[in-house]
Amino acid sequence: MKIGSQRNRVVAAFCLSCGWLLAVDGCSRAKPAPVMAAPEVEVASVEQRDIPVYGEWIGTLDGMVNAEIRAQVSGYLLQQHYVEGSFVRRGQLLFEIDPRPFQVVLEQEKGQLAQAHSQLLEANAQVLRAEANYGRTELDVNRYTPLAKQRAITDQELDNAVQTSLAAKAELEAAKARVEAAKAAIVAAEAKVASAELNVGFTRILSPIDGIAGIARGQIGNLVSPTGESLTTVSTVDPIKAYFTASEQEYLQYVRDNPSELQRQAREREIVLELVLSDGSVYPRKGKFFVADREVSVQTGAIRLAGLFPNPGNILRPGQYGRVRAVTATRKSALLVPQRAITELQGRYQVAVVRSDNKVSIRQVKVGDRSGSMWVIEEGLSPGERVVAEGTQKVRPDAVVNPKPFVSVPATQ
Repeated sequence: MKIGSQRNRVVAAFCLSCGWLLAVDGCSRAKPAPVMAAPEVEVASVEQRDIPVYGEWIGTLDGMVNAEIRAQVSGYLLQQHYVEGSFVRRGQLLFEIDPRPFQVVLEQEKGQLAQAHSQLLEANAQVLRAEANYGRTELDVNRYTPLAKQRAITDQELDNAVQTSLAAKAELEAAKARVEAAKAAIVAAEAKVASAELNVGFTRILSPIDGIAGIARGQIGNLVSPTGESLTTVSTVDPIKAYFTASEQEYLQYVRDNPSELQRQAREREIVLELVLSDGSVYPRKGKFFVADREVSVQTGAIRLAGLFPNPGNILRPGQYGRVRAVTATRKSALLVPQRAITELQGRYQVAVVRSDNKVSIRQVKVGDRSGSMWVIEEGLSPGERVVAEGTQKVRPDAVVNPKPFVSVPATQ
């Protein structure tokens, strides 16, 4: 029994030792833990080139001409002859006021004019009769004068002839005065007729310009008058005017850069304006500088400027807001990186720089102006350095990355 049990213990120990060896051999053949691959990022090189520097100002669009349509006579509005918001031509009928009261006045004035003409005819006839009478009395005086000298007639008869001639002459002068009065009455009557005709014409309210007619503020049946509210507005919108304000400092810098009037005029002809609409899109047609106001506002310290933009199809309308911008200078040898490469954290800006060994370092930078999809770097980078433009969320300091070229997408300026 002792021999058998001893053999069993030996066998058990051998089996245990073999199992340990097998376990050790199995562990030694287990696969090693996988090594994490370097994250793939897109990098862009820091560019150095000359770039245009843009000035940008808040702008408001307005019609080149805005004609306030008002009634020129008082009366009841009968009809509206245009479609609101449509394009109207110069001379097109917009509104009509009841013309009947003015037509009555016109007929009365025409009657007064006809009466004045009749009075003139009568006065001319009186002049003719007075001239004939005066001619006869003059003949009598001429005939009686030698007879009186010859004592063929008495002096009294000569005196009577002279007095009659003087009276005839006075009557002739009075008749001529009545003719002049009748002529003046005709002129006054003609003026009244013309005024009455104007008033009748004013009952037909016409557009003074080609343009877009606004929504009517006068309704059919309203009593309108020259002192009342305007009926509508017609605006010329091609070209359309964009008002914007520049600061006094910007104006002074512009004058320093262009000290003479000829230089300023030449520069103004070269200025190309762009219009960024309220939805962020850039209006496809370029504008030109139009005018600067005569004064700097005391309240705002800014000067009002205006540009003109072509507007075929009347797409732009008065009252729209946008941003007007223009190239104000050229920045020499500026350092540029994609805007996507810049990370802002609590007012500080930083970029992830990929070194030659593909390790990442986080660097603080000072940023300047934006140019399209690029950002000007004032401090912190050198030309040719690589920065992470896509995948910044994957990197950390001293991490190894797998850099790929950054493919930029053109951005709307």
